[in-house]
Amino acid sequence: MASAFWLIVGLGNPGKKYEDTRHNMGFMTADVLAERWSVAFSDHKGLAMLGKGAMSLNGGTAKFFLAKPLTYMNDSGNAVASISAYYQITPDHIVVIHDDMDLDFGRIKVKAGGSAGGHNGIKSIDKSLGTPRYARVRMGVGHSRRGANAHDNTVNWVLGGFGPDQRKQLPEFLADGADAAEEIIINGLAKTQEKFNGR
Repeated sequence: MASAFWLIVGLGNPGKKYEDTRHNMGFMTADVLAERWSVAFSDHKGLAMLGKGAMSLNGGTAKFFLAKPLTYMNDSGNAVASISAYYQITPDHIVVIHDDMDLDFGRIKVKAGGSAGGHNGIKSIDKSLGTPRYARVRMGVGHSRRGANAHDNTVNWVLGGFGPDQRKQLPEFLADGADAAEEIIINGLAKTQEKFNGR
């Protein structure tokens, strides 16, 4: 019997040196949701920080788990698969929040399925769940200028911090990401896409 719970996963890398980097947009958005719905995190099998909450929005309510994998980005799937198996949460009740270099900073796109777009965290989750059919909140971080060593640039870019202008916009952007995750759960993917994808 599948659980009535949803699972919201914010992707990032654990540890001080990764805090406030572009690759940790998911963690930061998860923290906004935790604050909003009074979720307290504790350790899940050393794989993730996990908390439980209930949200009420537009007359709808939903119970959810909120996770921040501790496995490092490239093994995020291990944490997601473990939690979803343990609590019997099916992929159609999973929402993953992650940074996306294909979108400009501040843009949000919501989707389910489709390509991982070179995002190692998403590739890992696709593989561990055996399907890409879960919802994703893609948080735009823009990308570094493509140069000769594009790979190094990319790594340095996603592990880099935000400039002063972006830092100013960040709280509002994270709040929007949190809103998008809530909307998917309460109002469904199609309505959430209408609201966020065109901005």
